[in-house]
Amino acid sequence: MLKKTIFVVLIAVLGAVPAAADIKKGQKTYLKKCKKCHGNGTKGAAMKSQDEWAELFEEDGEMIIEVHESTKAAKWFAGKGFKKKAQHLRDFLYHYANDSGNVPSCG
Repeated sequence: MLKKTIFVVLIAVLGAVPAAADIKKGQKTYLKKCKKCHGNGTKGAAMKSQDEWAELFEEDGEMIIEVHESTKAAKWFAGKGFKKKAQHLRDFLYHYANDSGNVPSCG
């Protein structure tokens, strides 16, 4: 009985952990959706610090959506595409921010 209880609790805990974002997927999204306006990944990610990127993506990316409202990218940021890829994009930008010490290998 104890083993069964532990197993159920373990499954519940693991099920509650959100799927981790993927920096490589974020880089692909950046190259596809952001590079045209913001330059390569190194340049784009270095526009902000890690804290600044984190803040822009808080509350489902409200601030970054707002920043892009009057741009060609407004439709994408306001749509399902951004919602689906936001966490990956955020993690890519955060990982390669100007204060991270990391540099993307390409793009």
